[in-house]
Amino acid sequence: MISNISLVTVYVTDQTAAKNWYIETLGFVETADIQMGDNGFRWVAIAHPDHRELEVTLMLPGPPLDENLADAISRSLAGGSHGSLGLSTQDCRKAYAELTAKGVDFVQPPSERPYGVEAVFRDNSGNWLVLVEPKQFDPTAAAATDPGGAER
Repeated sequence: MISNISLVTVYVTDQTAAKNWYIETLGFVETADIQMGDNGFRWVAIAHPDHRELEVTLMLPGPPLDENLADAISRSLAGGSHGSLGLSTQDCRKAYAELTAKGVDFVQPPSERPYGVEAVFRDNSGNWLVLVEPKQFDPTAAAATDPGGAER
């Protein structure tokens, strides 16, 4: 049967610029950059250096997607409303400071959540990424807080 998730897709506006951003800014490594066929299709993939079993393909919104879906994804990237990855860190505040120094666009600074400390930032294509310093889940604490974060 299935042993693990090995591939996820992040839609980007420019594959070369995105690959470089993920490598230079976040420390990912290239796992593939292949021109496939005569139609210009390019397969670009990256991975975290410590977890190469999960590749992230950096895809342009286009074929094999239908035109309407590709257009919707392009609009959501342009509007900065397209979600992509959740990333774990040992120290969210330290990672926030390091990434901010590299010019990363944070839309939410580190904030306490029931599941840990979370910050939200954008990549160079407009995708938002969640950076989380996880903590042990406490179902009683989560039950005492409504979905908007207010105490009951």
